[in-house]
Parts: sequence; C-alpha cells; structure tokens
Amino acid sequence: MRTSIATVSLSGSLTEKLTAASLAGFDGVEIFENDLLASPLTPEEIRARCADLGLTIDLYQPMRDVEALPEDEFARALRRARHKFELMRRLGADTVLVCSSVSSHAVDDDALAAEQLSRLADLAEDHGVRVAYEALAWGRHISTYDHAWHVVESAGHPALGTCLDSFHILSRGSDPKGIEDIPGEKIFFLQLADAPLLAMDVLQWSRHYRCFPGQGGFDVAGLLRHVLRAGYDGPLSLEVFNDVFRQSEAGPTAVDAQRSLLTLQETAGLAAPPAPAPPTGVAFAELVTPDAAPVTAVLGALGFARTARHRGKPVDLWQRGDARVLVNTGPAERRDGTRLAAVGLESPDPAGAARRAEALLAPVLPRRRAPGDAPLEAVAAPDGTELFFCATERPGLPDWRADFEDTGAPAEAGAAWRVDHLSLTQPWHQFDEAALFHRGVLGLRPQESVDVADPYGLLRSRAVTTDDGGVRIVLTVGAAPTDDTAHAQHIALATDDVVAAARRFRAAGGPLLPIPGNYHDDLAARFEFADGELETYRELGILYDRDAHGTFRHCYTHTVGRVFFELVQRDGGYRGYGAANAPVRLAAQHAVRGFTGG
Repeated sequence: MRTSIATVSLSGSLTEKLTAASLAGFDGVEIFENDLLASPLTPEEIRARCADLGLTIDLYQPMRDVEALPEDEFARALRRARHKFELMRRLGADTVLVCSSVSSHAVDDDALAAEQLSRLADLAEDHGVRVAYEALAWGRHISTYDHAWHVVESAGHPALGTCLDSFHILSRGSDPKGIEDIPGEKIFFLQLADAPLLAMDVLQWSRHYRCFPGQGGFDVAGLLRHVLRAGYDGPLSLEVFNDVFRQSEAGPTAVDAQRSLLTLQETAGLAAPPAPAPPTGVAFAELVTPDAAPVTAVLGALGFARTARHRGKPVDLWQRGDARVLVNTGPAERRDGTRLAAVGLESPDPAGAARRAEALLAPVLPRRRAPGDAPLEAVAAPDGTELFFCATERPGLPDWRADFEDTGAPAEAGAAWRVDHLSLTQPWHQFDEAALFHRGVLGLRPQESVDVADPYGLLRSRAVTTDDGGVRIVLTVGAAPTDDTAHAQHIALATDDVVAAARRFRAAGGPLLPIPGNYHDDLAARFEFADGELETYRELGILYDRDAHGTFRHCYTHTVGRVFFELVQRDGGYRGYGAANAPVRLAAQHAVRGFTGG
C-alpha cells in the first residue's frame, strides 16, 4: 500500500521534512498547518517541491472547532474554512482533516453537528475538497470513532467521511472491530501511531509520547486488519507527536518511520519481505582499541587464550569455550578508548538474513575483502554497531574463522563459557528505533522497558532476545541528551560456576568491581543462604537475584575504555538480567571511576 507521513512527525524546516520523507521512500505527506505557516515557500512552490520529490500531498491538517456551534461561531468557522479550501487548491491537496471540537462553545447535539458538517462539506465540495472528520480522544462531546462515524453517517454528504487514528482509538480502549461496519469508501483517511502503555492524561500522552508502530504497546496491526476488512484502500499514514523525534535528525527518523510501516504491513499480511532468520547465538564480539594491552590483560585473567590472528588485519581472536572476543587494534578514536564495535551473529541463513536487513532499510556496510577472505555480510545497527551474519564451522556455509591463522595456543575447554548477553549503549534519541530495528530486522523479541536508578539520573534499558535465549542484547540509554557516553558497553560471559571463575580472575590479577557491604547485608535480610555462601559473595563482589524460574549470580570486572565484562551464572531457567542489582552496580562503577580517574 502507499505510505505517507505527517510533517509534524519529523524535525526541521518543511523543506527538510519533505526531502527526508522522499529519501526514505514515502509516497506522500500530510502537510501540518504550522509547517506551512512557518515556510517561506508559497503554496504553489510547496506543491512543486513535492512533485519534484515524487510526493503527493495526501492531507492538509488540521481544522478545529467547526461543528455543533452557535450560528455566529459557525459562521466564523465557515469563513476560516473558505480560506483553507482556497489555500488547499493552490497546494494541490484534496482532503482536509477536521478534528472533533474541543471548543467551550460546542454543544452536545449530534443533529446540529451533522447539519453543520454537511454545510462545511458543501463548501468543501465547491472547492474540490473532501472533509475527513476525526474523533479526538479528548473531544468535548465526540471522542470515539464510532460516535464520529454516527455523525458522519447522519450527515449523509458525499464529500464528508471519517478519518481513523489508531492512537485516538486505542488510547481510549475502544474496540476496533466496529470499524468493519464502516463502508470502506467513507473512510477517507487512516493515521497510524503507537504509544507506550502509560497511565496519564490522554492529551499529554498523545502530544509527547506517540511513537511509530511496533515501538509501543498498542495492537496497531490488529486495528489495521479491521480497517482493511472495511474496504479501505488509501495510504497508510503516520502521525506521531514525540518530543525525541522533534529533536532528532529528520533523515534517520524518516527511515525509522518507513521501517515501522514495512514491518507493520508484514505483520498485517500486506507484504512479504524476505523471511526473518533469527540468529541462534553470538559468534563473536569485536572490540576496537588503540592499545590492546589493558583489555587483553583482562581477557587473559578471565582464562581466554589468543588462539588465532587475522591473515590480513591487526585483529586477534581470543577464546574460552564458545565465547570469542576479537581484539582489533586498527584505527580507533582515542577519546573512546576500547569499545564494542561489532557483533557476529550466528545465522541459520546468513544470505537470507542480509536480504531481509536490506529490505527493511538497514544500511549494508561496504567491506574491503582480500582474495580468499570469507564473504561476510554486515549491516549497521542504529547505534553504529556493525552486525555480521556468520556461520561457524557449518558445512556448506562460509566460515568466518577461515580468515584467521591459528597461533597454536589452545582454547580452554568448557562449553559452558559463552556470551550470555551483550549490552549496547544507544544514542539518547534512538532507543525506540533500536528496539524496532532488532525486532524487525533480526527477528528478536523485545521485552518490557526497565528504568534503573543511576546516581546521576535514570538509565533506561530494554532487552531483545530470541525465544530460547540463545541471543540476548540489552539496549540501554541514559536520561539526558549528553549522556550517550556515560554508560559503558559490556559483554556478559556465561559460566556454570561464577564463584570459581571470579576466584580465578582475581588470582590472575584481575580487579573485580567492589560491592558495598550494605548490599550484602540487605541480601541476608531478603534471602536465606547456605552456611558461608553469603560471605563468599561478599568477598568476591558477587550479586544475587531470584525470579520465579531460578537464580542469578553475577559479578563485574573494572571498565577498560568503554567496556567491562560480567560473569554470570543462570540456574533453574532464570530469565532476567539482575535489574534489581543494577543501581548498586552503577554506583560502584561511578565510585571506581571517581577514585581511579578512569
């Protein structure tokens, strides 16, 4: 289906918004009135600009407070409308959005509302314009889509139809099944938005917290199916009011918006991009560093061995069990120090995974490949992390390890050692985009967002995982725009004996993150432990958590550059990440950085 986006969903000038929408592949736009009023371009120039960009103007919006009014107020509304309809003729737009009235002058009289909307439609028809009447969730007397449709149906005017908005319908908890009773030809327009599930005033919710479909908690795909069954064949249009989007670059936001519609159409059965090929594990995590010594010292203390070196690049493979870390001493920005730059994902179909990524607008990364190098496809995640689709020692598929020469140092056995999860810090304005990217492009399942108290603000995190937990990625973001480097990335390594792993690390000279004694005193009040168990945790800085499925023990190394390691032991099917312990860990890391200056 055709796709459209309201200019209010993007930041910048109207010209910037139109360009971003076109480059992202949208077919049309809704011109928001404030964007037009603030533009130095004439309506004719805006019309020509859209035509040059291959965009149609699908809707002009909004008109407000025009129905169920005293006659003198309605006369003023008609005067405004006449001006808007003449403007739309110059603009080349043939559909106007009329929102249900919030005016204190409006009266609760459906018959009057229908009669005045009919008169408005008469005027619109004279100008070649259709009127799409929408129920605002906070409308004074008309606030539900079925009520708005009742008024439109009563008016019985060919130039008057309804506009359906997923936010206004779903935020009120209305049952969208009734949409199927509306004739498709009378649904003049469809606006789509998602939102996180919040308990707050619906007007504030709408104006600040809408997001693109798939990024919130609404069943937007279910609503779309009802609209399609009604016979709607117009564009799928996004109208998203969001404080973050208003401060973000228009180009990436528009791409994120288009990706949301691609995944929505797939979910609703309207499109069939290449099928997802969810990863089955983490082949490697790649660290880029200007100085390998500090991070390789940590890896050595953890029991990793330098087992191989890349044939043509300054990249070493460190391995213990099934956990592999690449250390790349190529060009790096020294202000970042050591950072997690790439992740290799084990894929059942690397080529298919790459095709899906490209179809869902993930930027495919060019790769300089020497003769004989394994053909690896890579895409960029929203935070810039490179994601490689890999196969490790699987017949019939190129093996990324073929690019490496063995050093002769054997990797320590023990398949229990593997990457349990990765934590990636997101730019503050791309948190929701990252969740949608990992769900749509990689086929991972987003978990609920969690807010964690940091000594200097709040840290938001959201895990995306495969159903079996073979791949777990935790997306994190700080509370402030300047907080994109305050929280480090980390690699969590699974072991079947975290106590033994922590003792070995410490004995090899590795510094464990010290945890305040008050934390372990509180553990004694919350849980019962075997004799000596809690003292061991206190000695080694091990934290503890329990859920309905099992237990979780974990501890941390000091941070090198922007990266630290976590040792974790999951028992009994524990599903979380120790979120209850995160404030203690964050405070301890701040204390260590403050003490060491690191």
